Amino acid sequence: MEQIIPIKGCVAYPVTLDPGVWIFDDRRIDLDEFFSKPEQAERNEQEEYIKSTSKFWEKEIREGAVFPPTIQSEKKYEKEKVLTSTFGIPLSPFLKNASPLEDAASILIESKNGNVSFPLSEADSLLLQFSLKGKPLLENGPVHVLLKDGSNRTQPVTDVTAIIIE
Repeated sequence: MEQIIPIKGCVAYPVTLDPGVWIFDDRRIDLDEFFSKPEQAERNEQEEYIKSTSKFWEKEIREGAVFPPTIQSEKKYEKEKVLTSTFGIPLSPFLKNASPLEDAASILIESKNGNVSFPLSEADSLLLQFSLKGKPLLENGPVHVLLKDGSNRTQPVTDVTAIIIE
């Protein structure tokens, strides 16, 4: 089975995606945590910063300074997480690199099970799942296309062969 997914069509730069290396990408998202959080309204960044800083200083005053965990324990935790979690990555950064042309209007997900189209304006709402419980999606992969709202989580677009910008 082919593990490489091209982004082609109405783009300035065709891009080739290799889901096998995304496990090392800092943009990866733990989908179990992502979909378990309730939908939150957009917050003001400054308000969020003030709240987190206040919380930190309040804890420091009450409990005193706590030394961070050692690098060894952080590495062990990260390794266990990579081996047991389900991960995805947003599609939008890859589309930005491909630079869709001005007349581009939709994203066609080419699949062995049939093609699915999304408006280009909804690119930020698409996630590419590339692992399930620490294992790559070999059987019906290499990626599954999910919506950020979780509406197609039980029936994602599978067997993706290409992403075509039209």
